[in-house]
Amino acid sequence: METKKSPALATAVLLIACPSLVSCSAHGGVRAAGQEIPVASVKQSDLQLEVNTTGELRSTQTVAAIAPPVAGDTLQIIRLVKTGMAVKAGDVVVAFDPSEQEYKLAQSRSDFDQAEQEIVKARDDAAVQVAQDQTALLKARFAVRQAELDVSKNDILSAIDAKKNLLTLEEAKRALAQLQQDIQSHTASNEASIAVAEEKRNKAKLAMTQAQKNIENMQVHSPIDGLVVVRENQNSTGGFFFGGMTLPPYQVGDQANPGNVIADVVDMTKMEVSAKVKESDRPSIQPGQQVEIHVDAIPNQEFPGKVKTVAGMVANTWFDDPSHNFDVTAELEHPDGRLRPGFAAHVVILGDHLQHALSIPRQAVFNTDGKPKVYVKTGGGFEGREVKIRYLTEALAIVDGLKEGVQVALVNPQQQRAKQSEQSGSAGPAIGAGPQ
Repeated sequence: METKKSPALATAVLLIACPSLVSCSAHGGVRAAGQEIPVASVKQSDLQLEVNTTGELRSTQTVAAIAPPVAGDTLQIIRLVKTGMAVKAGDVVVAFDPSEQEYKLAQSRSDFDQAEQEIVKARDDAAVQVAQDQTALLKARFAVRQAELDVSKNDILSAIDAKKNLLTLEEAKRALAQLQQDIQSHTASNEASIAVAEEKRNKAKLAMTQAQKNIENMQVHSPIDGLVVVRENQNSTGGFFFGGMTLPPYQVGDQANPGNVIADVVDMTKMEVSAKVKESDRPSIQPGQQVEIHVDAIPNQEFPGKVKTVAGMVANTWFDDPSHNFDVTAELEHPDGRLRPGFAAHVVILGDHLQHALSIPRQAVFNTDGKPKVYVKTGGGFEGREVKIRYLTEALAIVDGLKEGVQVALVNPQQQRAKQSEQSGSAGPAIGAGPQ
């Protein structure tokens, strides 16, 4: 005899037979067997936020030793302090051969002396010319005066003699006027000759001053105390450079062009660390925060410091950088003579100190439609809830919107159930999958 089963009884049998199936919660969440989904509890505690990164030591003050700007000349190095040597302010870092400038100085001094002699001669010639002109001017004026006296006697002279006297007077006046013009020309010519000689002297003096300055600049002094780092000789390859090629540093005897940087003087008392932090860590970092610096070259020692600057924009790179890193610099509070630019360093930035902060593992936060979401365990299932993320560290998420002791899923229950369905060959969606 066949017996019919009621729908309610069939449903009960199905649930008993399949205890691991997921069903809809009252709030549209996802339920699953507890042993399938790992969970973690929301904890309340006082937290010290830390951001860990790596960086590189560098000096905040570096001065370049540059070949002096001597136009049109190449310079030969005759003295150069080696890399790693300490120098004091005023010490010579690099010196160049001054012989060519010394020759130019001697040539300019000779031109200066010659110009001085030309000025003396021009002034003497002008004085002689002035004396001659004054004598000629006196004679011309006397001739005019004599002719005027002769004309005054025309009343008692014949018409012919009177006419001669008038002609003589006109000729004397023309001679005087011409002489006065000639004197003005002589004065202007003499002044021009003297000015040319003085300009020649000034030019020679300027060349002397420049040559003397160039000779002094052949010795490049350090304005600060520090260590010398010799640069690579960019001229050693003749202008050709290939990938993988190593350029030798400058050394005594090398040629350098004006403006070439031969070496750097690095101030070792002012050091900082240049590092990068992730975009998620950027809100946790502010200037003035304490920093713990550990240098790989000096193990088992901590160097205290403070955050100096934090970039407001993503660091520029030559290629697409999906990590969106931000530049951060931290200055060391106390100088140490063992530190060198280029040393690798591990940086721990001590962020805000949070009291009674609620934290969950970072992996318990899921991004759904661009919003942070967690899955809270409720009875036999999980309920999706949006939360506010205050801070993110490498391991924890500091959140608002949850209560202490609440358990949250460490994996996405829906994705876990979908994965189980695929493994079991189920073609349909997870039972009870609610909207997200």
